[in-house]
Amino acid sequence: MNKNLTHPFQPIIFKDSKILILGSFPSIESFDKSFYYAHPRNQFWKILSQISNYPINNRDQKMWLLKEMNIALWDMVQSCNRDNSLDSSLEDIEVNNIAEFLESNPQIEKIAFTGRLAERLFKLHFNYLEKETFYLPSPSSAYAKMSFEKKVENYKKVLGK
Repeated sequence: MNKNLTHPFQPIIFKDSKILILGSFPSIESFDKSFYYAHPRNQFWKILSQISNYPINNRDQKMWLLKEMNIALWDMVQSCNRDNSLDSSLEDIEVNNIAEFLESNPQIEKIAFTGRLAERLFKLHFNYLEKETFYLPSPSSAYAKMSFEKKVENYKKVLGK
């Protein structure tokens, strides 16, 4: 069953955010919980917690962690059709206006992507933007080619701390 979906929540950004992390589109679990990377097996928050030593037991702690690490969060896809949570199932994709977002938030210095689809969509639509970009390995548990420790190492290189 393929259904048309629109991104359910706003970007998370703070006045001192320096790095914009872009995913592709929220998982079905993230839709249900109205928050980024909410699937219990997704490693995103665990990776950031490992890097920063900040707790991630609730939404407030996750927001605080983002603020402390100068990270903004959003997704590349504004709307699409999908029949499961895998990026490979996304069809009829409309992208968010990243250029306008960056113009409104000039403090963003670099952009990181939590997957190849987000990176590909950015390069397809916004390659003209003069921002430093980085690929981060997907935090999805479906991306098992890389160990959790290796993912942490990759994220640490890009995000610092």
